[in-house]
Amino acid sequence: MTDGFQVIEPAALVKMVGKTIPAGEFLAMFGVRVRNHDNVARISACLAAAEVGTIPSFTTCAGTAELHLVKAKPTAVSVAQDESELSPTAMPHRALQVGDLPSARNGVESVSPHTDLAAATMLMRVKNYSQLPVINGTADLRGVLTWSSIAVNLETGKQPTLSSAMVKNPVSAEVHHQLLAHLPTITEHGYLLVRANDGKFCGIITSADVSSHFETMARPFFLVGDIEARLRKCLAVLDEEAVRAVQKWKTGRIADLTFGEYKRLIDNEVNWKRIGWTGVPRDQFVHRLDRVRVIRNEIAHFRPQPLTSASLTTLEEFAGLLRQYVP
Repeated sequence: MTDGFQVIEPAALVKMVGKTIPAGEFLAMFGVRVRNHDNVARISACLAAAEVGTIPSFTTCAGTAELHLVKAKPTAVSVAQDESELSPTAMPHRALQVGDLPSARNGVESVSPHTDLAAATMLMRVKNYSQLPVINGTADLRGVLTWSSIAVNLETGKQPTLSSAMVKNPVSAEVHHQLLAHLPTITEHGYLLVRANDGKFCGIITSADVSSHFETMARPFFLVGDIEARLRKCLAVLDEEAVRAVQKWKTGRIADLTFGEYKRLIDNEVNWKRIGWTGVPRDQFVHRLDRVRVIRNEIAHFRPQPLTSASLTTLEEFAGLLRQYVP
């Protein structure tokens, strides 16, 4: 291999499973001293071929870290499910990941370790940045410059430089890490630098990004909750026999109904007359309810992308319609 990189055969890596070695020694095995975009991708390919991983990840760990080589876990296979019959208590299929936040993949502006401090602070003022990473190349993180770190350095009375003013142990994570585990770090430091799986920095998450994302993600949950509460209230006029007729598990309880069962219950002329909404066309109401059902199932599957504006409008309109009939 060119550039001094050495490929390690899968069998040799498998034999190392269970061993712990310093990060520097691990890199030296592959003929490299520092991590960059190119050699991180090559090392990752070697590990993937052997189905071997490191704890912590060699791509983001500190240079002095001890790496434990482990057998990589197989990728989980999702189980297909009839979305029309999702339980009212269906849980997300996977945890929210760091890379699910848009800012984690929108790129990150940085300066090199040789940048003049005045030039770095000028960039922070122009861009209105609270943090500015100091990166050598694309993956060698040296530190992070913050207004707080600059102020602390000025208190020493010495002429500050980029090296003396930056935080030497910045916080970072990989795109596939669980976001919830890193929320305390983001709260404490105000930011989290994000690496792609190839080791290259691809974004930065701030406290404001987290607040905005959770507000965007939570609104559909609250709207669906409001819709379901009002549906159950209006359906309370129906007897247990009518409810059992559409249920899979035949409990007769409205609280056990799925959205698909709400639809079948309402799409019955006798039940509709009992509800008493004579001024509302049943077919149009059922059509709108079915659209809400589809959106609700997307939410239950916890799609990492926010709902489209059209889907959010559908929820808001249906919730508004129910509020007119169900106080």
